[in-house]
Amino acid sequence: MERPNSQTSARPLLGLSVLAASLAVGVTGAEAQTGECTGTKSDTKLYVNVENVKSSEGLIAVTLYADNSKKFLAKKGSLYVGRVPAKAGTTRVCIHVPKPGTYGLAVYHDKDANRKFNRSGVGLPAEAYGFSNNASTFLGLPSFKAVRMSVPKDGFETSVKLKGP
Repeated sequence: MERPNSQTSARPLLGLSVLAASLAVGVTGAEAQTGECTGTKSDTKLYVNVENVKSSEGLIAVTLYADNSKKFLAKKGSLYVGRVPAKAGTTRVCIHVPKPGTYGLAVYHDKDANRKFNRSGVGLPAEAYGFSNNASTFLGLPSFKAVRMSVPKDGFETSVKLKGP
């Protein structure tokens, strides 16, 4: 059996550390009120079904990115972060998007509701996370190309399956 070299083995850890840093930036997001969508009001709502939520503790955070690969997961690169109370199983989140178009999503379960993406002592995610299109994080963070999704109209629906702890 071939042993992976240390450079290849480090890629997932490095990528997930970048994810943690970008999600923990503390972008002030709109908080959902009962029955309302998060974000700046618009005529276009996107429904995100966040699957594999392990508990009803804390918040589900949905970070919306515009169609700009240079801003994806970059510090202050998101349009906003919407947060709603977590619901075990599937949490349905409604977010306003500026208009129909192309966007990317990064989602995490903020189990302790501290509005930060928690990491372990070695930098691995301590909270479950996922991306639009359920993009793979096997070799590190997905590219914006992998998470790009079209929101063609008001009321469009997508699903993101959480992975990790």
